[in-house]
Amino acid sequence: MPDPSNVMTFRELNLNNSLWNALEDLGFSKPTSIQKLAFAPVMSGKDVVGIAQTGTGKTYAYMLPILRILTHSRQETPRVLILVPTRELVVQVVDEIHKISTYLDVRVAGVYGGANINTQKKLIAEGQDIIVATPGRLYDLAVSRVLQLKTIQKLVIDEVDVMLDLGFRPQLMNIFDILPPRRQNIMFSATMTDDVDALISDFFQKPERISVARSGTPLENITQIGYKIPNFYTKVNFLIDELASAKTYPKALLFTRDKRMADRLFKKLDEAFPSQCEVIHSNKTQNYRLNSIKDFEEGVVRILVATDVMARGLDIDDISHVINVDTPSYPENYLHRIGRTGRVERKGTAIVLTTPKEEKELENIEELMQYKVPQTILPDTVVISEELAPEERPEAKEIYNPIRRKNMEDEDAPGPAFHEKKEKNKKVNLGGSYKRTIKQKYKKPKTRGDKNYNKRNKRK
Repeated sequence: MPDPSNVMTFRELNLNNSLWNALEDLGFSKPTSIQKLAFAPVMSGKDVVGIAQTGTGKTYAYMLPILRILTHSRQETPRVLILVPTRELVVQVVDEIHKISTYLDVRVAGVYGGANINTQKKLIAEGQDIIVATPGRLYDLAVSRVLQLKTIQKLVIDEVDVMLDLGFRPQLMNIFDILPPRRQNIMFSATMTDDVDALISDFFQKPERISVARSGTPLENITQIGYKIPNFYTKVNFLIDELASAKTYPKALLFTRDKRMADRLFKKLDEAFPSQCEVIHSNKTQNYRLNSIKDFEEGVVRILVATDVMARGLDIDDISHVINVDTPSYPENYLHRIGRTGRVERKGTAIVLTTPKEEKELENIEELMQYKVPQTILPDTVVISEELAPEERPEAKEIYNPIRRKNMEDEDAPGPAFHEKKEKNKKVNLGGSYKRTIKQKYKKPKTRGDKNYNKRNKRK
């Protein structure tokens, strides 16, 4: 087999005719760096850890060798398990596997939360070779015993750094416990964090590490541009001014920090560009999100506003621009965001908008990348807004409170609401005269269990 570093076309990889024909139908002739380097280690059956930037073709990097050695079988239980962080990524990985396995007899199913679990149970019961899943729903199906994992030969964890960021570590631990111990572990990540390294140490057996770039390195074909902007609504004015040219921005993905900011931005952009925008976040239904992504991918709309979590699974090849409407607090998020453009060796542009309060976040991002984002002067056509978003407004402080203690030096002094009780309200309820008389006559023993207490007192 030729040295992977010298492989120039897929024809030189140890593929079969079925895979070659599928790649030719898709118009792919030359493998990416991670696809070349990962092919032999994954084929060998040993554990593999791959570090590569988002958008370098990691899905095919593990799927081509897996499909090459996956023999035809009609067993009901799956042999390959692929874990991904989001529902959207499940859908897209399943779609990619269908494309590459056009000439193979391979059964693939995707399962994720937010969809009817009974429908997914029926799908699994029909028999599958490959299961693509989010951790939570996979564990639910395994616990219900509908999904049997005893025949899993290969476990792939894609976007593992994202998965750990989203808090999936407990679910991953539970899944590892019910998987067969003898299996091949394959992991791909854009960044090597401490959590990822700990996971590898705990569950991988002498993995072969493949790295096409230093952890935290952005793609070279992405042009990065920065703008210093005073506040959110000035950012909105900037975006309306820039996005007015559909020729310059044919397909722009806009990232926001949270759902409120996403809805606020979408409302403004939808007013400026009717029928050209969509928004996706966790409050939207699954069908709405999938339809919005489909409209964006097919060019029905050219602007998509998304939060970090929702856009982690976006695998759209021709996104021209990624715009960071806010500067993310976690530097790794910035790398995942901008990795949505410049995919499959295409050119892309990433823009980051930074307010004075976000400058520290930008410094952290530049430190991770070891690259300083070039700053551009704000165009004169952009109107500087005086309006502040709710998150930007200063907290209201109480300057004068007329209702306060007269003597503030005396901490125990009663406040203005204090008043003495009336004489009739000072009486203590003694239980009524009858109860008092009976108590005085018979004298209830003061010591519990001492029956002779009253007799001793009578003698006295």
